[in-house]
Amino acid sequence: MSKPDAPIRPETGCPKFGQILTGHFKQGKGYFAWRSKGVRDWLLIYTVAGNGRFGFGNGERISQPGEVMLIRPHTLHDYGVTPPSYWWELLWTHFHPRPEWHEWLNWPEEAPGLLSLTLGRELQKKVEARLTDMHALASGPLQRGETFAMNALEEVLLWCDSQNPRVEAGHMDPRIRDSMEQICRNLAAPMPLTKLADTARLSVSRYCHLFRQEVGATPQQFIERQRLNRAQQLLELTPMSMKEIAYEVGFANPFYFSLRFHKRFGKSPRAYRNQIVKS
Repeated sequence: MSKPDAPIRPETGCPKFGQILTGHFKQGKGYFAWRSKGVRDWLLIYTVAGNGRFGFGNGERISQPGEVMLIRPHTLHDYGVTPPSYWWELLWTHFHPRPEWHEWLNWPEEAPGLLSLTLGRELQKKVEARLTDMHALASGPLQRGETFAMNALEEVLLWCDSQNPRVEAGHMDPRIRDSMEQICRNLAAPMPLTKLADTARLSVSRYCHLFRQEVGATPQQFIERQRLNRAQQLLELTPMSMKEIAYEVGFANPFYFSLRFHKRFGKSPRAYRNQIVKS
């Protein structure tokens, strides 16, 4: 006799945002999120009180107050409220890491793509306070609030890195770190995989596998993200034309640049700049 099919869970929507999206929830029984293919960004969840359940494969991890869970891009999202508390207070953020942050995200793994850290009492207070600040900055009216929020998150990740037991075991592969720095220094230049892999002294297949393993994104995804982040800054801070910005960040076709920018930020470059001018 065959087993009955497992119940089909409704997919939780995937958020769209610029660099960071934050929240502070207090959820009761029945709250859950299910994204079978994960999302393209990183997700950090800090348990303030109660308990959260994180599922993976055939297992699960119950998060206690003072614990931080980190989910890599394209990793299953299966989390929610769990007994015995039947409620869960959490501070969370979806974010795209700055290039230098990736080395700080090498946390112990509960399962592939699901990472965790348990913080000491004093550090819990600091992390909770800065995550609260981060959410207030990201959701408030302050000009450049998103940048301030990213700075608050950066401090959180640095404090977490100070408690990471894997730090002594070694950081990011230096070939990938050097490659990321090369990419960010030369955004306007063509970046074929063959050239990047050759510079790292790796085959293309090995380079792509190692890059995704270390960074949580493919080289092409990382390059586009950095180009669009730089374009966002140029739109905010300079009077450069759309065509000039496209070329400055490595898009040979301004129309394609506009399409990719709209997909990432939900607005065309021109509409984004007009919004900044009015704010």
